[in-house]
This record gives sequence, structure tokens and C-alpha cells, in this order.
Amino acid sequence: MIDLRSDTVTKPTPGMRAAMAAAPLGDDVYGEDPMGNLLEERVAALLGKEAAIFVPSGTMANQIAVRLHCRSGEEMICEATSHILLWEGGGPAALSGVTVRPLAGKNGLLHLPDFTALHRPDDIHSPPTKLVWLENTHNRGGGVVQPLESIKSISQWARREKLSLHLDGARLWNASVATGAAMKAWAVYFDTVSVCFSKGLGAPVGSALAGSREAIKLARRYRKLFGGAMRQIGGLAAACLYAIDHHVERLTEDHANAKLLAAAIRDVPGFALTPAEVETNLVWFEVDTARHGSPQEVARNLREKGILVSALGEKTVRACTHLDANRADCERAAEAIRTV
Repeated sequence: MIDLRSDTVTKPTPGMRAAMAAAPLGDDVYGEDPMGNLLEERVAALLGKEAAIFVPSGTMANQIAVRLHCRSGEEMICEATSHILLWEGGGPAALSGVTVRPLAGKNGLLHLPDFTALHRPDDIHSPPTKLVWLENTHNRGGGVVQPLESIKSISQWARREKLSLHLDGARLWNASVATGAAMKAWAVYFDTVSVCFSKGLGAPVGSALAGSREAIKLARRYRKLFGGAMRQIGGLAAACLYAIDHHVERLTEDHANAKLLAAAIRDVPGFALTPAEVETNLVWFEVDTARHGSPQEVARNLREKGILVSALGEKTVRACTHLDANRADCERAAEAIRTV
């Protein structure tokens, strides 16, 4: 089976496994795991921040960020199809008592005019706005890259309004490779940034949250509170370091393979790419159900041809390219899509 359901399905490569096996170990809660410390230093440097913390998942990194910037009864603003709103179990409300106000973007993107007059006044009837939240690349938006100039203008507005900013950069690696802009070029506009190692980079587990030393010191308390403090993490940290060294530049291959799949989808009457142009490794498309049946039926038909995709809605299917799907695999998947 060629598994295109997500870039989370990747397995560690032989080189990554060797790095994991050779990693020295220590107790990370005591700050004594050498590979964990090295990974956090490396991530902080890549993002131009003072410090970083390793966590088990991107969801935990994001939820810690919410807790850092908001208190119970306060409000954050994000795009209406953001990961934190759709796929994190209502975490801001459940874990931190924080209200999420969604803004409708186009393909997941927000621009400065979307924020005009959004900051609530100091009024006892309304939750005070404290945080602006952006996602780059945007998963539900089709893997689109939030333009740097747009981020800059939103950041400037947020600073004037005395709001904090967080970037859900789970796939920031893809945005960086697709545009040629360094990771820190995006991160400079945010107080905190989360990145993920277990998607396009192919590590088995792990994300990181970066920010100021003061913020990350407090993040360690919240990681403990949320049950995310780990002990001998050297093997996992070694996998993430290996991924940074060996699997970032090759993301261009995933982007090219995604465009190959997109071309096949365009060839099928009754399939429509959403968005119409594929920028990174995510390929979303809508299905004419009268012609092809439900997305679940489309996924089932592709499965019979040896291709796994995700049915994610009443009309929507997603395919995702990654480390474990090479060019030949994607060519085979493209042919299956054309004949389904």
C-alpha cells in the first residue's frame, strides 16, 4: 500500500534508527539529557529565539503556548480552519479556559484587513483579547504558505494592540523550503513558535516550542502540568536532530510529488483542487458526489488500487506526500487517481 493519508505515517530511516540507538541518555526532567539539551539549543538557534523546549506532540506545544499567553476567561484569535480549533479536542477551553474567536480566511490565510476592529474594548461583558494565532503552512488551507509580508503587517498591528503572537509552525519547514526564507525570518514576528519533527521530517515523535528564556522556563512548568515531562529522551531527540540534518532540504521532493498528484486530480472530471494551486506537500480536493460517490467511496476505491488517502468531510479528500512515498509511488498513485 502507498500511504498518502498523512505525513505522520513515516517510519524512521535506517540512519535515523542508528542515531537513536547511539544516543547518550540522561534525565530530561533534571535537565541532564545531552541530546535533548542539544536539540533544544538547535531549535532555538534555527528560530532565532532564546530558548526552546522539546514536547511529545504539536498539540502539546500549542496548548502550552495558549497557557503562556492567556489566562482563563481571555480570548485568542485564529483562522476558522486552524488546527488548534478543528483538531485539538477543544484544548484552549478545556485546559486553559480560553475562548477562541475564529476568523474566516481564504485557503486558511489571514491578512491585515481581517483584523480591523477585532480587538475587544475593555468591557466587563467581553473576554479581553490577548493572542493572535497563525498557522504556516496551513493544513486545512491546502498547505498554503502565509506570505511573509502579510505576517509582518499582522504582527505590527498586534504589537500596536498589545497582543501576543504565536505561530503554529508544525510544517514551517515546508514553508521555509518552498520559499527559500530561513526559519527565523518567519519566527521573528512571533513571541512563540511551535515546530513538529514527526511530519515531513520523518521522526517518530516530537515537537518543540521556542520563545524567550522566561517563556520557556514557564513552559516547562506547563509541560509538567499537562503530563508531558519525559525522562531519557536522548533517542527521540537524536531522531529529531538527524531529521533536521538530513530531511529538511529533501522536502522539495515532497512538494514536487504533490504537484504530480495535483496534475492527476485536474485530469479527473468531478474532482476539484481546493485550493487550485498546490504549494507544498498537501493536496486537498473536493469530489462531485453525484458523479463519484462520497469521499469515503473514493477513498475505498483508491484503497482497492493500493492507495490510501483521507476522506475528511462531506465532499473533501486529502492526499499528503512525504518521506516514505517516493516518485515512483506518487506516479503510481497519480495513475490510480486518473482511473478511479
